[in-house]
Amino acid sequence: MTINTVIAVIALVLIVFFAIRYIWKEKKRGTKCIGCPVAGNCHDYEGCGTSRTPHKRVEKMTFGE
Repeated sequence: MTINTVIAVIALVLIVFFAIRYIWKEKKRGTKCIGCPVAGNCHDYEGCGTSRTPHKRVEKMTFGE
């Protein structure tokens, strides 16, 4: 293996390591939709879904007003 190959392998391993670490830390914090702009407030919206369209705000219904 050449030095270029070793550097490329180390870079790939580090990228995968930090990606897994980020996902693990976000799940530990309780984030339900990692990468979602409203990840902490999905219950106020129509869920995270898989589309890239912005979330629509769901108005809370109150009765008797």
